[in-house]
Amino acid sequence: MYKRLLHIDINSQHSYLILGARGTGKTTWVKQAFPTAHYIDLLDQTIYLELAAAPGKLKEFYPRDAQQWIIIDEIQKIPMLLNEVHRAIESERRRFILTGSSARALRKKGVNLLAGRALQTMIHPLTAKEEGEHFNLKMSLQFGQLPAAKSHEMPKAYLSSYVTTYLREEVLQEGLTRNIQTFHRFLEAASFSHGTQIEYASIARELGIDNKTVSAYYDILEDLLIGHRLPVFNKRAKRRLSHAPKFYFFDVGIYQTIRPRGPLDSNQEINGHALESFLLQEMRAINDYFNLEYVFFFWRTSSQYEVDFIAYGPHGLYAIEVKSRDRYDSSDLKGLKVFKEDYPQANCYLLYLGEQERMVDDIQILPFTKTIKQLDKLLTVKEI
Repeated sequence: MYKRLLHIDINSQHSYLILGARGTGKTTWVKQAFPTAHYIDLLDQTIYLELAAAPGKLKEFYPRDAQQWIIIDEIQKIPMLLNEVHRAIESERRRFILTGSSARALRKKGVNLLAGRALQTMIHPLTAKEEGEHFNLKMSLQFGQLPAAKSHEMPKAYLSSYVTTYLREEVLQEGLTRNIQTFHRFLEAASFSHGTQIEYASIARELGIDNKTVSAYYDILEDLLIGHRLPVFNKRAKRRLSHAPKFYFFDVGIYQTIRPRGPLDSNQEINGHALESFLLQEMRAINDYFNLEYVFFFWRTSSQYEVDFIAYGPHGLYAIEVKSRDRYDSSDLKGLKVFKEDYPQANCYLLYLGEQERMVDDIQILPFTKTIKQLDKLLTVKEI
């Protein structure tokens, strides 16, 4: 068991909506953080059927004590319950912790999203900071950071089951697509574009569908919180830039599981994308847990100068390049140098698998493994 960085004051007078992909540990966390709360599990078929048929019965499922927290797990299963939650917050001053693994289900139904009565937060896969001395980069890059994968005696089998069972169930239950086989083929295609710019037309030709459907499939991945597109940074752009976004799965273990491998596939390329993916999922988690308010981008010019990640927010502008080697050379710094020319205020970093720290042309070169455990410091100060 790991102490998670997510924190909600048990004495808070606010209600909360906690979003996160299946398997990120929402249920475990809420039960540990709020041990005396009244728990309503919508994955319990009996409870689900009764409340789905009559959402107004919700008040019969929690005690009269107005001071007791009420947890509703997987609220997206019955989005109409949000109306009842809203009523209880307003008229009874009740406090709720709601968890959900699909933003799509809540939006699609057009239901009451609590009109600001509940604060929204995210829970992510485990971070290196949470693992502390138990963190193992090699294992994390292979099996990812889902808590269940970490504790499972056969993590590869768990991840395979997650992909084939959970994704199929979620997509089918929400009626997101009628052709589940095409969607599974799309998942493989998306794994090839993981860490690269999306070529919608190319994927559409490969699957025999149109561009609009491919874009809708990416929407599904984002709405189910299992993937996200990274846009190009174009604030005050001085150069011609690429426009297509990059795509990343939310957990590197999921990427490794979905990504097919054949004799022509390069392990170096796959592992390079895995290292990038791992850094991004860590940055997104730290950003949410420490309320840093960054927005993440990548940067690429039409002349092929590129920086893997740009973090833009109230603490500054950060440009970060990642190399999956234990050495670096001057060519690895080209993108950062060009970015620095256009944005001299930027804090520029190269993270690599070596052990030495260096400063070259105002670019700080740092060991990946050491840095990943203190990203909160890297993203709030110029040097660590």
